[in-house]
Amino acid sequence: MAEQQKWEGCKHLDGSPAPGQLGCIRVISGPAIPSDDGTMRPGISAQEKLIMIDPTERCLSYEIIENNLGFKNYVATMKVSSGDNDNQNGCVIDWSYITDPKEGWKPEDLFCIMKSNMDSVVKGMEEAS
Repeated sequence: MAEQQKWEGCKHLDGSPAPGQLGCIRVISGPAIPSDDGTMRPGISAQEKLIMIDPTERCLSYEIIENNLGFKNYVATMKVSSGDNDNQNGCVIDWSYITDPKEGWKPEDLFCIMKSNMDSVVKGMEEAS
């Protein structure tokens, strides 16, 4: 298994609405991504735009508007809910998305990228808790 890489960072795109406001855009960059065949894909480059935020329901949605990840028409929703009976002090994060691979990409290539991204996010959350 390839060694887990850390994200290089996220930053607010100058000129877009303030962070946390509808329409704000963040720029994401990250490390090279291992492919199933052992080769490395270029580092991540993407821009995400906040399209919905509901503090009462504790959820938000965003779309990827530019990327080198192979996503086409990517929209994601994240929702935080109270933990279940086994974890009353915790929470559950539901992260769902709809996307298609760009032309020329295979679905398994897109899955490999999503898995690598999710593994990095989970590891970061575990290290922060």
